Amino acid sequence: MAFQSRRFIGFLERFNRTRYHSHYLSSPTSFFPFPFSTLDDQPSPNHIKNEINPKERFVLDQLSELLPIPRNSSAPNPFRYSENPTKQVAEFRAVDGFLLPEEKLRGVFLQKLKGKTAIEQALTNVGIELSLDIVARVVNTGNLGGEAMVMFFNWAIKNPAITKDINSFRVIIKALGRRNFFKFVMEILRDMKTEGVSLDLETLSIVLDSFVRAHRVSKAIQMFGNIEEFGLKCNTECLNVLLQCMCHRSHVGAANSFLISVKGEILFDVMTYNIVIGGWSKLGRVSEVESVLKAMLVDGFSPDCSTFSYLIEGLGRAGRIDDAVEIFEHMKDKGCVPNTGTYNAMIFNSMSVGDFEGCMKYYKSMLSNNSDPDVITYTKLISALLKARKVADALELFDEMLSRGLIPSTGIVTSFLEPLCSYGPPHAAMMIYKKARKVGCRISLSAYKLLLMRLSRFGKCGMLLNMWDEMQECGYSSDMEVYEYVINGLCNIGQLENAVLVMEESLRKGFCPSRLIYSKLNNKLLALNKVERAYKLYLKIKDARRDENARRYWRANGWHF
Repeated sequence: MAFQSRRFIGFLERFNRTRYHSHYLSSPTSFFPFPFSTLDDQPSPNHIKNEINPKERFVLDQLSELLPIPRNSSAPNPFRYSENPTKQVAEFRAVDGFLLPEEKLRGVFLQKLKGKTAIEQALTNVGIELSLDIVARVVNTGNLGGEAMVMFFNWAIKNPAITKDINSFRVIIKALGRRNFFKFVMEILRDMKTEGVSLDLETLSIVLDSFVRAHRVSKAIQMFGNIEEFGLKCNTECLNVLLQCMCHRSHVGAANSFLISVKGEILFDVMTYNIVIGGWSKLGRVSEVESVLKAMLVDGFSPDCSTFSYLIEGLGRAGRIDDAVEIFEHMKDKGCVPNTGTYNAMIFNSMSVGDFEGCMKYYKSMLSNNSDPDVITYTKLISALLKARKVADALELFDEMLSRGLIPSTGIVTSFLEPLCSYGPPHAAMMIYKKARKVGCRISLSAYKLLLMRLSRFGKCGMLLNMWDEMQECGYSSDMEVYEYVINGLCNIGQLENAVLVMEESLRKGFCPSRLIYSKLNNKLLALNKVERAYKLYLKIKDARRDENARRYWRANGWHF
């Protein structure tokens, strides 16, 4: 760390001799996590002292205000740690008031404190009112290592606000599994056993899915064989969880082989066979579907609606639409009345061959047979209609979906807006947005950017600014992409002064616009003979790009402040 300090001070000495004399150098979301002496206290060569001008002094003062620099540190060893952990933590100056709670807690691990006691004391000194939601945000975002995540969780679980139950352990297990920290996953599972917390099916699914997603299928199977150590029995329900994880990640062959290997040792049910049949149907492997279906019949299980749905979908993916229609029409003869899932499979097959009339035929048949459409039904129908640019029909179905009390998810609304924002005026996209927002659906940041882009292109400035305000009301902060859409929209309708104000705001927040957007605004200002305004904007852009280049250089050398 002393080596890093010398590199940083050496950089500042070179910085004083360069052209980068900015009015301010700031990074709104990060800070340098290591304590060292202030620049004013550092011994510097006489020629550097003589060359420092007021502008450079302002830069150095701003840096000393941004960085966590204890004023009483000595120059020879600025990274010296105290033997007393409490005193060691107290040496850090609080400069993280603008950070979120989870960022403050993660920042403790950037300080490279020595010892578990020092780290736990630093976490306590942060003074955050802990909750399970904050714990989840700490471990799910950022780039903490497995050891740091476990250490933080062990500290958090001691807090009275965090209960030692399966819900708390599930948060850390999911975060570790997502990053393939399997060694620490097993450590947490052993800690659960020590604390007397038994594994449940949902947590088992998270663990097994983590292994399968990392292509460690054999490890998942081994974990399944040892689940009795963690309070679960090796029964049909646990088997179904394992098969579901494997089929969901397209390891259907391994799931089929494992199913055959445990036959006679574990009891099967209809769901066991349906999971494997569904996995093969997604791949369009009809022969394998029929093979598993025969084994199912031999074991004395009758196909249900889910079985027929998977079979119909598999035939559709294999291009055997006529065979799928024949099976659908003879379902009642076999004692199985088509349900919503079966109709969805037929709608999907009609969509795959571009038969929109067939889609609507099965949709109307579903309604006449008292089968209620679900979100999947409407999502498939509306997506197909939007892809075919039948916007009026899609909007009609969207209204019908909302009238039935079916609220689309954030991702579904975004999927509707994507095609609408790729062709035609933004009227239809705005209708989808307003109706979804009215029923309480949360709109994603991607959806807001799509709408801002479309409104900007068509010069709908009033709607654009209202959309921008609503986006910020939802808790989303503006990034450079958002600022560029707003600036571009204002330029398109000739509101150059407002465009300049928005660009200056983006510069103050540390966002430097692209050369294309700046050139467009600059050319329009010059065309209206606003040379002085254009020149002042040019100077600000020049300083902003210089600062951005300096920050890029710092971060390339590991100085993330």
